[in-house]
Amino acid sequence: MEKWAQLILDFLDEIVQKPTVLIGNSVGSLACVIAASESSRSLVRGLVLLNCAGGMNNKAVVDDWRIKLLLPLLLLVDFLLRQRGIASAIFERVRKRDNLRNILLSVYGNKESVDEELVEIIMEPTNDAGALDAFVSIVTGPPGPNPVQLMPRISLPVLLLWGDQDPFTPLDGPVGKYFSSLPSELTNVSLFVLEGVGHCPHDDRPDLVHEKLLPWLAQLPAS
Repeated sequence: MEKWAQLILDFLDEIVQKPTVLIGNSVGSLACVIAASESSRSLVRGLVLLNCAGGMNNKAVVDDWRIKLLLPLLLLVDFLLRQRGIASAIFERVRKRDNLRNILLSVYGNKESVDEELVEIIMEPTNDAGALDAFVSIVTGPPGPNPVQLMPRISLPVLLLWGDQDPFTPLDGPVGKYFSSLPSELTNVSLFVLEGVGHCPHDDRPDLVHEKLLPWLAQLPAS
């Protein structure tokens, strides 16, 4: 996670070269939070977080009864994925088109958004060299910095957009509850819950995202 955040900062510093609003979804949101918390050169002027993840994987979420219930299974999966042959077999099963489609259908509120183009976009990187290693690293590796420690450091304007049908970071889970509480604690944070929307609001219901995002961007102080 820290490496991704540094890549964001390097891109802003070397290419964009002006204060920028960062917009991220899921672990992309977390990478933006890390980048904003570490930026000491006014590279970031605002954050838009769409269903922000609590970490790279479920190891970051330690106080959710659902994770506690699944913990033995998660530990077993970690062990199995460290066996190259087993990891390869699991990866090949996960990356099958029908499996990916079913996973996407479970995380999108608007099922019509899950079309063949989306499935192909998700499938394509699984053909890259190193895809298996990346898969294993994401699932078994460290979760990265916790946003609970990072958000209080950030004084920039922050817009939170959260799909209420998200099975990965549900509003009633610890991550969702934490971010939902922020507007009452931090004056720089605004939250809008998007009804009938899943884990990827920008693709699930872009119209609802734009409805909240564009006015928020328009009222930001000039950089």
